[in-house]
Amino acid sequence: MIKINFELKPIDLSSKLLRFWKLSGEKINLIDKNYDTSQGSPVFTVAGKYSTRGWTEWTQGFQYGSSILQFDATGEKDFLESGRKKTLAVMAPHISHIGVHDHGFNNVSTYGNLLRLMKEGKIEFNEWEKNFYELALKISGAVQASRWTPIKNGGFIHSFNGAHSLFVDTIRSCRALIVSHSLGHVFQAEGDVKIDLLERAIQHMKATADYSVFYGEGRDVYDLRGRTAHESIFNVKDGNFRCPGTQQGYSGFSTWTRGLAWAVSGFAEELEWMETAPADGVKSSGGKEAVTAFMLKAAKATCDFYIEHTPTDGIPYWDTGGPNLHKIKDYLNKPADPYNEFEPVDSSAAAITAQGLLRLGKYLQSKNDKDGDRYWQAGLTVMNTLLDEPYLSTNPTHQGLILHSIYHHPNGWDYTPPGSKIPNGESSMWGDYHAREVCLYLHRIIQKEKYYTFFTCAQ
Repeated sequence: MIKINFELKPIDLSSKLLRFWKLSGEKINLIDKNYDTSQGSPVFTVAGKYSTRGWTEWTQGFQYGSSILQFDATGEKDFLESGRKKTLAVMAPHISHIGVHDHGFNNVSTYGNLLRLMKEGKIEFNEWEKNFYELALKISGAVQASRWTPIKNGGFIHSFNGAHSLFVDTIRSCRALIVSHSLGHVFQAEGDVKIDLLERAIQHMKATADYSVFYGEGRDVYDLRGRTAHESIFNVKDGNFRCPGTQQGYSGFSTWTRGLAWAVSGFAEELEWMETAPADGVKSSGGKEAVTAFMLKAAKATCDFYIEHTPTDGIPYWDTGGPNLHKIKDYLNKPADPYNEFEPVDSSAAAITAQGLLRLGKYLQSKNDKDGDRYWQAGLTVMNTLLDEPYLSTNPTHQGLILHSIYHHPNGWDYTPPGSKIPNGESSMWGDYHAREVCLYLHRIIQKEKYYTFFTCAQ
């Protein structure tokens, strides 16, 4: 269980954040200088060098979005111009990519961040540039919404595995539909039938809350409150749920911790958006109170599970059911060991979760909910660990920023260094990006800047 530091304040992390942004800029430049773009998007590092490997193009937006976040935090215009130019030159195919469920990752991280900066006055206003970013975001959300599987009590955006497959990851990529809807986009199908993007987003969130998250209510014999299944599988002929499954975790009955992280951060930021949503807009989904209730139930449950099933320093092992975890004596009652002999940790799950803990904590503090302080301080505790060695990459030749990330342990894709029995010491594009995102979140709070949300771009 995480040993929460209740004395920690955001400003206490100021010196660590300064070092982080310095290293972050160096890593971005290192990749720009040395990465061979002909091989595709950089995904994760092998012996300190970014390489590509994957089933879909889901990380390019994190690469160029990182430059945009770097500018936001430091004001260094070279990073802004690089992010702008590469978004224009490279990201267009991602807008219309009908084969992925990752539009909220690729396109909100690039076009969305640029539009947000313009609306905040951090970059010069230009009407045509604004319209360009808005159009990209409108179409991106609609394309993602078209990946639709109806089920008996709603529907969901299906994963690249096919129409039967609901991934817990996609809860965070729902931001694409929310932004498109908020920008006033009208999504149409045959016969000019209008499809409500907000309704689809909420139905997907509800399916994720109902089928990807467990609540200790006896759903199966492994039903622990707050655990998540990576994949939920449906019969597409009758719309019935069949079973939990996984692609990157150990099993459908254990918790792949990066999937858990997507749920933590996704529900938390959508709760923040729901505060701004007009009541009339969610009537067809049961009303604002009902939607908020199921999202809050899922958010609290997943946050509690993360806190309870993660080592004391806030860094989780890659799956709570890792078959050799029992060989790490008393592993939940001491700091995580990325160099152990039995199971790898996943720092990227910590980077993603930290932001969710902080956002949910702040949301609940505004409601005078007693759990708010606990989640907020847990988020700061995770960050205090993540922003230091052995997780922060200080080696000037290593292209990664946050070390000890895991991509696909069951497939054996992650690099195991000589002399080690498990993968360690490497980084991922999503881990590095989300570390930058949560560091920007804290930076702006410390500096008393406008509160950072994904939906500022659509306001």
